[in-house]
Amino acid sequence: MNILEQTKQDSNNKLVVVDHPREHIFSNEKIGISNYKKSMKKAIHAISNTLKERKTPFTGKSIDALREKFNKIQLEHFKETHSLEYVIEELKELYLDDCVHFHHPKYIAHLNCPILTPTLVAETFISSLNSSMDTWDQSTGGTFIELKLIEWTLDILGFPTEGDGIFTSGGTQSNMMGLLLARDFYIKNNYDIDPKMEGLPADASKFRVFCSDVSHFSLKKNLSLLGLGQNAVIPITVDADFKMDVKKLELAIEEQKQLGNIPIAIVGTAGTTDFGSIDPLPAISAIAKQHKLWFHVDAAYGGGLLISEKHKSKLKGIELSDSATIDYHKTFYQPVSSSGFFMRDKSFIDYIKYHADYLNSKEQEEEGIPNMVKKSIQTTRRFDALKLWFSLRVIGVEGLSSYLEKAIENAQFTAHYLNERKDFEIIHQPEISAVVFRYTPYSGLDATYCNLNSHIRKAMFNEGKAIITSTKVKEEVFLKFTLLNPLTTTKDIEEVIDLIVFHGQQYSLKN
Repeated sequence: MNILEQTKQDSNNKLVVVDHPREHIFSNEKIGISNYKKSMKKAIHAISNTLKERKTPFTGKSIDALREKFNKIQLEHFKETHSLEYVIEELKELYLDDCVHFHHPKYIAHLNCPILTPTLVAETFISSLNSSMDTWDQSTGGTFIELKLIEWTLDILGFPTEGDGIFTSGGTQSNMMGLLLARDFYIKNNYDIDPKMEGLPADASKFRVFCSDVSHFSLKKNLSLLGLGQNAVIPITVDADFKMDVKKLELAIEEQKQLGNIPIAIVGTAGTTDFGSIDPLPAISAIAKQHKLWFHVDAAYGGGLLISEKHKSKLKGIELSDSATIDYHKTFYQPVSSSGFFMRDKSFIDYIKYHADYLNSKEQEEEGIPNMVKKSIQTTRRFDALKLWFSLRVIGVEGLSSYLEKAIENAQFTAHYLNERKDFEIIHQPEISAVVFRYTPYSGLDATYCNLNSHIRKAMFNEGKAIITSTKVKEEVFLKFTLLNPLTTTKDIEEVIDLIVFHGQQYSLKN
C-alpha cells in the first residue's frame, strides 16, 4: 500500500482505501516542488495585492462585523475540502482585508515593528525546511548560525567570553529564564538542596524580587509560575523620568530584610513599555553586588540601542548584569518571534539543563556536539535566528541601527512639537521612541480628560486612518505613540496629531 493511502470503514462497515493528494506534501519529488512554487506565488500575489490596496493601517471594521463572518463558519465545514485559491480568497475576506498593518507609517501604537524584506526570505527557508533547533541532528548548520549570533549578541552586550545564551519566543520567556536562574542560584548557594530534584525550600515564600513600578507585567506573571507568587515582586517608585529611584531601592531592600523576607534579585528595565525609560543600570548593579543579589536586565525594548553608536551609551551598565533579555522582534526589526536570553556565565545553564537520551545524551555532550536543548526551557524550537542572520548579512549593523535612530529622532520631534502647543500635556522626555501625552484643550485640570482621551483613542481605531494607543499614569488616561517605523515622517506625525484634535473636538461638541 502507498504510504499516502490509509484505510477507513465505509457505510457498509467495509475497509476501503483512501488516497491522500500527494501534491500537498512538500517533498523533493517533482510534483511536490512544483506545487510549492505555484502555492507560494499565489500567497505572495494575495499579500502584495493587500498591501497595494490598503491605504490605512486599519479598515475600522467593527468586532461585531468580523465576528458575524466567523459565526457563519460551522465546525462541520472543516470536513469539506477546497482549492488553495478558494481558501486564499476566503482568507482575504476573513483576515487580510481587515488585518492591522504594522508597517504603515501611521501605525504608532504598540511595540510592533515593521519588518525587513530579508527576514521574509529567511522565513521561507525556516518554514519550508522546518529545522528544529533542539538537537544537532535536527538542525546541523542552523545550530552554528544560532551560536554565531549568540556570540555576536554577547559581544555587543559586553558580557565575558564565558557567557552564553539562547533564542527564545519573546521577552516573557526570556524574563522567566532570568528569574528562574536567580531563584535557583540563590537556593543552591544558600540551602543544602537541589531545587530541580527537591523543589523549593520552605523559605521560598519569603523570596523577594525588586523592580520599578513601571516594569513589565511578565515579572509578576513569571514569579507566580515559578512558585514564588506575585507578592514576591517589590515595586520601587520611579523618579520624574520614570526610572527606578535607587535610594528607594536601597530602603526597600533593608525594609524587606527587617520584615524577615529574603531579597534574591533586582530587575532593571532598559526600555519600559510605556515610556521607554531606562533604569540607572550601573547604580543598580552596585546595589545588587553589595547585597549579593542576582541582577537581571529586561532590555526587550531597548536592546537595539546596543548597535547604535549614537545611543548605545544609554545602556551603560547592562554589561554588569548576570542575565539579560533582548527582543530582536522589537528594535532589531525582526518578525515575531525572535528574542534572546543571555547569561554572563555559561555554568548557569546547569539550573536549566536536563538530559534525555533520545535528544542530548551525555555521550553526545562529551563528544562536543552542541545540542541546544540543554540551554532552553523549550524543546522544539524554530530556526528564528536565521532572520537576524539575513538582516545582518544583507543590511549590516549600521543599516540596522539607522532604523531605530530615525525612530528616536521622530520621538524627539514629537515631544518638541507637543511641548510647543498649549493644548497638549507631555509628561516625559522620550529616551527611546515612546511618547506619552494627552490632549488638554481646557484650562487647568479637568476631570473629563480621562474620558476625552479614552474616546480619542477608540474613535481613531474605529476610523482606521491612524492607530495610537493609551495607558494610565496615576489612574489618569494618557495617549501614547510608539514610534518604530523609520518610514514615518514628521508630516505623518503632524497629521496624526491633527486627527487627535479633530476627534477631541468632536467629543467636546457632543458633551
